[in-house]
Amino acid sequence: MEGNRRWVSGDLHHPDRDPNRRQLVAQEQEPFGAILSCIDSRVPPELLFDTGLGNLYVMRTGGATVDPVVTGSVEYGPMTSGTPLVVVLGHQRCGAVKAAYESLREGKPLPGNLQAIAKALQPAYAQAHRGGGADPVDTMARAQVTLTATDLRANKDLAPLVKKGTLAVVGAYYSLDTGKVEVLTGAPA
Repeated sequence: MEGNRRWVSGDLHHPDRDPNRRQLVAQEQEPFGAILSCIDSRVPPELLFDTGLGNLYVMRTGGATVDPVVTGSVEYGPMTSGTPLVVVLGHQRCGAVKAAYESLREGKPLPGNLQAIAKALQPAYAQAHRGGGADPVDTMARAQVTLTATDLRANKDLAPLVKKGTLAVVGAYYSLDTGKVEVLTGAPA
């Protein structure tokens, strides 16, 4: 979050982005966090958290959706090297969430494998539909973050680490307008 404050203010440090760092992490890595975010080109986790080489594991999928391969990728850091933080990061004006919302609302499947994204977002759609709100797509994006973070905290392999206090699974939301990341759920005490 300190890196995000630098991103918002424009006082960037660009840490760990030089040949010395590249040499240091060439043999092994110990990222302090794993970020599951959307594929959106406007939401690059390394930049919006002002981090560098070897700081983050980053997984990106449409709408920050998950399947077994993505879940395994999220589990990798905490389970193999003790990465203490997982962040599920949604964002404002998500195109994948908007497409899924419209598809589900209208009952018209998306083309090709895009339908898999819509299917994965059905629980968030249902929650957003029940909850209402001025912007149902935004409500759905936030619901997706909260549902995914909750599911990861309850994951059979991650839950013991969360219970032990060695892993935090945080749901967060990025504002395209301000650059600020807002923690929605799971902030460590």
